[in-house]
Amino acid sequence: MGRRSRGRRLQQQQRPEDAEDGAEGGGKRGEAGWEGGYPEIVKENKLFEHYYQELKIVPEGEWGQFMDALREPLPATLRITGYKSHAKEILHCLKNKYFKELEDLEVDGQKVEVPQPLSWYPEELAWHTNLSRKILRKSPQLEKFHQFLVSETESGNISRQEAVSMIPPLLLNVRPHHKILDMCAAPGSKTTQLIEMLHADMNVPFPEGFVIANDVDNKRCYLLVHQAKRLSSPCIMVVNHDASSIPRLQIDVDGRKEILFYDRILCDVPCSGDGTMRKNIDVWKKWTTLNSLQLHGLQLRIATRGAEQLAEGGRMVYSTCSLNPIEDEAVIASLLEKSEGALELADVSNELPGLKWMPGITQWKVMTKDGQWFTDWDAVPHSRHTQIRPTMFPPKDPEKLQAMHLERCLRILPHHQNTGGFFVAVLVKKSSMPWNKRQPKLQGKSAETRESTQLSPADRTEGKPTDPSKLESPSFTGTGDTEIAHATEDLENNGSKKDGVCGPPPSKKMKLFGFKEDPFVFIPEDDPLFPPIEKFYALDPSFPRMNLLTRTTEGKKRQLYMVSKELRNVLLNNSEKMKVINTGIKVWCRNNSGEEFDCAFRLAQEGIYTLYPFINSRIITVSMEDVKILLTQENPFFRKLSSETYSQAKDLAKGSIVLKYEPDSANPDALQCPIVLCGWRGKASIRTFVPKNERLHYLRMMGLEVLGEKKKEGVILTNESAASTGQPDNDVTEGQRAGEPNSPDAEEANSPDVTASCDPAGVHPPR
Repeated sequence: MGRRSRGRRLQQQQRPEDAEDGAEGGGKRGEAGWEGGYPEIVKENKLFEHYYQELKIVPEGEWGQFMDALREPLPATLRITGYKSHAKEILHCLKNKYFKELEDLEVDGQKVEVPQPLSWYPEELAWHTNLSRKILRKSPQLEKFHQFLVSETESGNISRQEAVSMIPPLLLNVRPHHKILDMCAAPGSKTTQLIEMLHADMNVPFPEGFVIANDVDNKRCYLLVHQAKRLSSPCIMVVNHDASSIPRLQIDVDGRKEILFYDRILCDVPCSGDGTMRKNIDVWKKWTTLNSLQLHGLQLRIATRGAEQLAEGGRMVYSTCSLNPIEDEAVIASLLEKSEGALELADVSNELPGLKWMPGITQWKVMTKDGQWFTDWDAVPHSRHTQIRPTMFPPKDPEKLQAMHLERCLRILPHHQNTGGFFVAVLVKKSSMPWNKRQPKLQGKSAETRESTQLSPADRTEGKPTDPSKLESPSFTGTGDTEIAHATEDLENNGSKKDGVCGPPPSKKMKLFGFKEDPFVFIPEDDPLFPPIEKFYALDPSFPRMNLLTRTTEGKKRQLYMVSKELRNVLLNNSEKMKVINTGIKVWCRNNSGEEFDCAFRLAQEGIYTLYPFINSRIITVSMEDVKILLTQENPFFRKLSSETYSQAKDLAKGSIVLKYEPDSANPDALQCPIVLCGWRGKASIRTFVPKNERLHYLRMMGLEVLGEKKKEGVILTNESAASTGQPDNDVTEGQRAGEPNSPDAEEANSPDVTASCDPAGVHPPR
């Protein structure tokens, strides 16, 4: 088996983050439910204990506590996701309603432990609880809390994410203008954190930065898409590559091609996962040092590839959920050594106050799976050279070792704050990597061609012993990263590519990788479909129409998507080398009978928060009472809504509308975050086009308990409406007579982009 294919297999099979984050989003929840517990098994592994006692990663006198913690179930931790004002409303709802109800609650004579915030996570947006699933079902209040957690998790407003998994994005210190690469991103909990940070200011629909989220496993990429879609950002792109050889991308800067360097890179590599023992029970019986020895080379290649693509002054976080120095300090030390001063470890000791951690170690040994120890490379017999590599040992030179400051790495031990085990190192790039400085100037060859001619250390074979000091050739002369970029201007200018069409890779690659995606086609400036849209919604002149795209080159355009201009730049300049799984958010959908109206496209809820700032007409401001009616009833007649809403709606032509709720600061009991909903103005009624999960979320935020729904009538029953719900009006029929669009096409509903039907309460009106 070749090195690359072996690397892919290791990335796919040994991803303990499945255990770490798998309960979130579309992943399997597992038997454990919210408590993360397991059936009773023997939690013993003598080799594990012998190994870590010998390496002394646990402070003197704490070994018993360390092992006791590993045998305890992991407390459930949850993070409130989404953008600031909405996240704060969910936090307010949790603290002032659900947690208050738990304060004096007793179950089976035992006082219920109220969830507590993680002391080191900013703004109380992450919490941990020891409530087990069994206890959650034993009282009505707890059952209500449990339902809230489950439903909000399905909506993507709460993420079940292990506490230590939240640390790497925080230490990346992301700003809205940063270009970010997440190298091993699936299933996506950390990716969503990064997207949230980009959108720190909700008033800016298109932040300058973006996230490119990559994973080696094609199937896991779709889980990644599902997770990212919940945040409805135009600044995320999901790609499918082997992280250790992820392509170097280009962007157009003032008419010339330049290599894309990232401001921030998250390098959360595949690992043996012994830090996840508290929830990934298989690790107890399967643990062996062989896992770490096999993964070390892949981890180093991925980290090296990340360092190559990091901008000078940029920050890269390397992390594993392993406690093993072979996967941790050894990788960092080797990377620092081969960088020759281009990288340095950042001191982040004060960046997360409240987080307890142990400094990285500077001395360690290597142990084979049968228990044999080696303290340095010279002692390793030749027969072991394919299994044990020189990069697994600490540097011999004491001065060099001291200059690396390995103590700046962070190792989180389970017993210190009742978490999983974790390792994090934060690297800052001071200058170009040495092999980039020494790239030869080859006439008539692009930078990409030169890369394949002169392999970087990320791509070198690990198969035979090599002196790391001899990896680079001293004869290379002088070009830095940015100078290499300028040599790539003519790349891909073969004249055969259609303007604005970003297709998938050539067909041979599609067969090889099992990769099949629709193309990304940008709407040309003179496309006749845009002027009616522009006129109907009175779009602002600043609307970035060049960022609109579809996923088809032929036939009728069914949906229109939007990306930020920076991602458009990336797409247009890299379509032949990038396997793009998904990007952009849906902003308009074609009506089935759209030609009857002034505009063939209705607004899509998924992209409304991005689109809303550019819309100047067809906006109806609604009260909180109106929102409740619109979200609980299928097609409420005008007479059911407030007179203010009716006066705004009566003169509007039939068709798609925006329904906007503005919070009233004078009424602190009302919902304090703005809501923007897509609707349809029919002949005598108004309908909302909002996925069911999202409408339930908004109703909860307004203090309503959802009791159920009458599916035939499209009515959602709440604690307010249950008592008063009489014989419902025949709104569906009236709404259909009123010229409302049919439900979204089957094509749309089955598309991988769509995570929920746009039909209210999941009801399809009669055709």
